[in-house]
Amino acid sequence: MSTRTIVEMHALETTAAANLNRDDTGSPKTMEYGGVTRARVSSQAWKRPIRQMFDDLLDPQELGIRSKKVVEILSKRIAALDDSFADEAPDLAEAVLSKGAGIKLTAPRKKKGAEDQEDKRLNQSQYLLFLGNRQYDALAQLAVDARRESSGLKEAQTAIGKMKKQIKQIIKDDKSIDVALFGRMVADDTDLNIDAASQFANAFSVQAVDTESDFFTAVDDIRNAGDADDENGGDSGAAMLGEIEFNAATYYRFADVDANRLYDTLGDVEATAKAIGALVKAFVMSMPQGKSSTFAQGTLPDLVVVNIRDTQAVNMSGAFLTPVKPNYVENATKALVRRSKDMDDVYGVTPVKTWVVRIGDATKDADALAEAVSLRELVDGVEEAVSSRLSQE
Repeated sequence: MSTRTIVEMHALETTAAANLNRDDTGSPKTMEYGGVTRARVSSQAWKRPIRQMFDDLLDPQELGIRSKKVVEILSKRIAALDDSFADEAPDLAEAVLSKGAGIKLTAPRKKKGAEDQEDKRLNQSQYLLFLGNRQYDALAQLAVDARRESSGLKEAQTAIGKMKKQIKQIIKDDKSIDVALFGRMVADDTDLNIDAASQFANAFSVQAVDTESDFFTAVDDIRNAGDADDENGGDSGAAMLGEIEFNAATYYRFADVDANRLYDTLGDVEATAKAIGALVKAFVMSMPQGKSSTFAQGTLPDLVVVNIRDTQAVNMSGAFLTPVKPNYVENATKALVRRSKDMDDVYGVTPVKTWVVRIGDATKDADALAEAVSLRELVDGVEEAVSSRLSQE
């Protein structure tokens, strides 16, 4: 019987004035929960900075690229391998992706004002394609080899078109950590899909939140001698004015990763443990960058709780169905601890291991779950535990 290993991450994080994630009108996203309006940050908005942080935590060769510009990316890899094929690289790339992998390509939308200009941008996939760096390198080598063994471009394109099985196998063998964690959907061929090993919930405020508006003005640094000054000594005629909406909130954040599913994709215990360690660290340290130059919302969590369960992941959002009252962090910590213990007692889903990272006295109630550790100790502990459990299978 296999050992089930689910790693779940919970965090309480407070931001002051911020607009982390905007809707189509520019307002901070919200939701109704427990009869009141809550601040909300979509899972996609937080997953992107997590993926970007992987660039600093992992080898680029272990990661992928999510883009529509697949022809451009592959073309550059082909030209880098053999610059004598630089002019033919886009055609070779299209042959690999379209004829070989079956990815539908289309001309990019024309830039505004470019109607009378020749649009030289390369064709793109119709959706964001998440593909590993190693896969791009392997596909580029295949294209270069096919071209070297052919008398001309058309012969190479024909040869590539007959390599469908080989090309698709290269894509299927993708063991990029971020692709395995976040998944890949290929609308043109579901056999190339990779199921995501991780799940992310929308972050939401533990308290009721009202959206506020900041009216701002900007003054031109170069003023005419006759410009009038206002009573505060400033230029009474603003060169620009506008409004930015914002809110302030203590958020509950949750995500989980199925270590067994991740291992099925990566096929290596140590790589799986390292991937989960990087995910835990990035989950803690990342922050959406919406309006960051205006609000500088670079906070870190007040409380982080990481569990390993052998049953299933448990989202503790129900702890905050009744909005917490000030002090928000202290009361949210108490609610989270109480909910955790109730879930364990009633449903028998007690974690096999728990780590707590916390700041200040407001989060001291979390000591009832586990002794507090540093982030480094948390990441090392999670990696060691995952590696040990997967090695038992």
